[in-house]
Amino acid sequence: MKRVKLVVAYDGTNYKGWQVQKNGMTVAERLNRALKDLTGEEIQVHGASRTDAGVHAMGNVAVFDTEARMAADKFVFALNQRLPEDICVQDSCEVPMDFHPRFQKTVKTYEYRILNRKFPLPAYRLNTYFYYYPLDVEKMRKAAAYLVGEHDFSSFCAAGAQVKTTVRTVYSLEVLQDGALITIRITGNGFLYNMVRIIAGTLIRVGSGQWEPEQIPRILEARNRAEAGPTAPAKGLTLMEIRYPETEGNQAETRENNA
Repeated sequence: MKRVKLVVAYDGTNYKGWQVQKNGMTVAERLNRALKDLTGEEIQVHGASRTDAGVHAMGNVAVFDTEARMAADKFVFALNQRLPEDICVQDSCEVPMDFHPRFQKTVKTYEYRILNRKFPLPAYRLNTYFYYYPLDVEKMRKAAAYLVGEHDFSSFCAAGAQVKTTVRTVYSLEVLQDGALITIRITGNGFLYNMVRIIAGTLIRVGSGQWEPEQIPRILEARNRAEAGPTAPAKGLTLMEIRYPETEGNQAETRENNA
């Protein structure tokens, strides 16, 4: 028996999120089916981030256990032959049996993309939120600066989330602009349910002139979801990367030993 780690990219448009559920096809279910077809085993992948319906990923992380004799680094090729074109494994490697992608210290990076112009562009329709009213990027940057650091992000957490603590650390929060495309790029040690989308919705409120950047500290202090902005639509959100600082060296060593 060995444990294999996958780095998975996907367009979440046609899926009901990551986690297997009864009301529609999910990314994890597609992976499970491909693995059964490949190995003949009933395999359940365990993902690092349970992205919602419509959310995309460049680098979500998952693991599975298998008795297959295939080398771990070969699964990436075999799985991609069995997956639809909107899911593509980027890497596969063997990890220790006690490695679990959800229960390790992580550094996660998300991007929220906004197309800010008079008319939408069809090429952006699946992975970018179209917003008609002009946004002041400088004001958005000023507001974003208040969210960097360790805070109680209760105001930026969707109701009903079951977590031990709502304290998270945001290492960086940038608002980047390339013509009409505005990208909110956030890196932290973890995120609450819908936290990034609520931050995006709040920064849009600031950028549109409805709120001032200086309101952000008050929103944090309130610890009340009703005080923050709306939850921005799922399609603008992409999970870019998940890093495991404490285990990356060990995984590289395992890869070398298996080469």
